[in-house]
Amino acid sequence: MVKIGNIELGDFPLLLAPMEDVSDPPFRAVCKAGGADLMYTEFISSEGLIRDAAKSRQKLDIFEYERPIGIQLFGGDIGNMVGSAEIATAVNPDLIDINYGCPVKAVACRGAGAALLQDIPKMVKMTAEIVKCTHLPVTVKTRLGWDDKTKNITEVAERLQDIGIKALTVHGRTRVQMYKGEADWTLIAAIKNNPRIKIPIFGNGDVDSPQKALEYKNKYGVDGIMIGRASIGAPWVFNEIKHYLKTGEILPSPGIAERVRVCREHVNFSIRWKGDRLGVFEMRRHYGNYFKSIPDFKPYRSRLVEADTDVEVHAILDEINEVFAFQLA
Repeated sequence: MVKIGNIELGDFPLLLAPMEDVSDPPFRAVCKAGGADLMYTEFISSEGLIRDAAKSRQKLDIFEYERPIGIQLFGGDIGNMVGSAEIATAVNPDLIDINYGCPVKAVACRGAGAALLQDIPKMVKMTAEIVKCTHLPVTVKTRLGWDDKTKNITEVAERLQDIGIKALTVHGRTRVQMYKGEADWTLIAAIKNNPRIKIPIFGNGDVDSPQKALEYKNKYGVDGIMIGRASIGAPWVFNEIKHYLKTGEILPSPGIAERVRVCREHVNFSIRWKGDRLGVFEMRRHYGNYFKSIPDFKPYRSRLVEADTDVEVHAILDEINEVFAFQLA
């Protein structure tokens, strides 16, 4: 049984990665239904929380059925990170996660996210202060290092465990790599095999199929896997992986009816959470992903993206269900 503090996650948990503009409550709802064992909010700016920015505050929205749920924070100022952790603690998530892995310039070039991999003493001090300010378990997500010359994740793992974090997720790339090239899980395995390390170690990067999940589980010995991009447009990937790990069988790919059903649920939740106009608008980034690889789908995707109301969206989804169920039968 893998545990983060007192949170029991099963024998090999599958985690939904925190993804900006993706892992909001509507997306988390369909991922929870799709089998995710632990989910995180989008990463939230500590400065935004301290300033009481509306967008940052809204990202604190969590729901009972999502549990266990973690709130992920990022920032470069220790005082602001502590203050934001206190704000996040007050909304009663199950844990607080610190983002030391985001590679994008807007974050890293302001001394936050993966930038802390260039200043391990500051990372350790920041983490220690956050651990002290909350009664919740504190976890960390980071990368192998800043670049190929500074893959310092083994030192980072030991030092962060020593100051009290309860789990560590490692993306198998450096900051300089961004999301390019193949993720290197050998260092993640080295952390897991380090006799000093007692906390759960989760691997992240490139797991996009049940077969790869089993391969990485057996090859690298991690306690669980965090899945990000592979869940976009396929929130059922968690259950597919679980079924394969348990039975060795590959579930058939969801048909049109199932894709439409899940997409419709996503749309409905988006509208309930964000309102009619914004809820429809922000779903536009998801439609193509739900129906990728479906032949001759492009005209329907264009219509979905251009639709302004939920009535239009649901009418188009009804049409997709009828047309493609017939074509692909």
